[in-house]
Amino acid sequence: MPEDWVLKTPDLIVIACYVVLLVGIGMWVSFRRRGSEDLFLAGRSLGWPNVGLSIFGTNVSPSFMIASCGIAYSTGMVTANFEWLAWWFLMLLAMLFVPFYLGTDIRTMPEFMKRRFGPAAYEFLSWYALFTTIILWLGGTLFVSGELLSQIMGWPVWVSVVVLTVIASSFTIAGGLAAVMITDSFQAVLMILGSMLLTAVGLWKLGGVDKLIAGLPADYWALLRPADDPEYPWHAILLGYPVMGIWFWCTDQTIVQRVLGARNIEQGQLGAVFAGFLKILTPLIFMLPGMICFLLFPGLEEADRTAFMKMVTECLAPLAPGLVGLIVAVLIAAVISTIDSGLNSFSTVFTLDIYVRRFRPNASPAEIRWLGRMTTLFAACVAVACALAIGTVNKTMFDLLQSIISFIAPPMAAVFTIGVLWKRATGTAAIVALVLGSIASLGAGFCQLAEWPSKAFWPHYLLVSFYLFAGICALMVLVSLATRRSPVEEDLPTMTELYGTQRTPTRRIWLLWEVLAVIMIGIYVGFQAMSYWL
Repeated sequence: MPEDWVLKTPDLIVIACYVVLLVGIGMWVSFRRRGSEDLFLAGRSLGWPNVGLSIFGTNVSPSFMIASCGIAYSTGMVTANFEWLAWWFLMLLAMLFVPFYLGTDIRTMPEFMKRRFGPAAYEFLSWYALFTTIILWLGGTLFVSGELLSQIMGWPVWVSVVVLTVIASSFTIAGGLAAVMITDSFQAVLMILGSMLLTAVGLWKLGGVDKLIAGLPADYWALLRPADDPEYPWHAILLGYPVMGIWFWCTDQTIVQRVLGARNIEQGQLGAVFAGFLKILTPLIFMLPGMICFLLFPGLEEADRTAFMKMVTECLAPLAPGLVGLIVAVLIAAVISTIDSGLNSFSTVFTLDIYVRRFRPNASPAEIRWLGRMTTLFAACVAVACALAIGTVNKTMFDLLQSIISFIAPPMAAVFTIGVLWKRATGTAAIVALVLGSIASLGAGFCQLAEWPSKAFWPHYLLVSFYLFAGICALMVLVSLATRRSPVEEDLPTMTELYGTQRTPTRRIWLLWEVLAVIMIGIYVGFQAMSYWL
């Protein structure tokens, strides 16, 4: 926020109305749904609109919105690949992984791992899921969001972090996944409308789409850049993003839990394809403002962090009272949507996969519900501490977020993919791949972020992620061939058996994926052609 700018009374009124409405919706849902199953999976009663909007809202954090605008200011549309390639993996989630998850009636990703590979892999993944939730979904999001709210409101960072955590955890503790997903849906709509408004006003101030196209360098429109590009070579994206995509969209508890809350497999699949269509919008409403800002305000200092709020204060503030407050409410919506999802996922894994399984297998529904709420509160406190400690990494906001994912993803992506696609894979191979793969991935991530032994030593983080994934897959295959499956490892049903049991009208859903594929191919051809013709 510029130093001479302060929130006006209309802005504060808009923000206050948003917070009251959000907490009111969350509490209303909380009082309507009160079983222990509701706390974690919403009674498996939600329809596809809530599933799709919740996936979108969980994915879009304020750090993502601000980072996307900032990175587009300096590099153009190339980072849209992180959004426009997501539909492939949402399709994998819907058409390959969801039938296994819902068809085997699992509630968490570690539970799936137990049925497929036995208790050792289950134990490891339970703790790993808690670790990734705290680091990625809670700590990273809270730090960036708290820093932003601190700039806007003039509060200390720790106060901003605590305020955001209290709002997000209030209805999460009371209402569980149902409250989270329904409030996520409300917030996703608000994020889309607010960001569309910012994009439209920015284009109007610039003078229209023609001025935008003519004013930007040609390479700003390229989605696939040459192999020698120092920032985003095409092969790094095409090799590395699938590793991140499989873990993030298909196996991470925080995302998958949205689909597990669907009333049946069809609603879960429709929710995933709806999220895929929403992904068409994200570069257009979150990245275009950064490119518009590049033309309106060239030479902006620290554009990675300031481009978004520069557009808000310079383009929206003069139009009408309260518009800046609306965008601030959008940012708060984004952070709360991400944080409440992370808190609920942490509570679900700890309560069901660690406490109930190991210590209280005969726990009553009331005890499970109580512990789930206490665990959410505990996770909120840990997240605050993590957020205040995570801001020491010297990296751009966008690359920091993507780097964290790229080094968390390889072992999970390898084990889940091979576990679903290859029946010969063994539990011994899974635990070896998880343990050694996690040590290698997290060690490589720490060294690259710390630039040790030197920055030049490391290839692009997406390539490192792919190399790790390939090595872990090879290790898992070799160990599987050298070992035998144990009696506790279940044979998963075939896809034919799963679809037959669920009676899913897949023809309609496949048609939607085909329509989405045609749209995405057209987008890639159009943007790549534009980069050559201009």
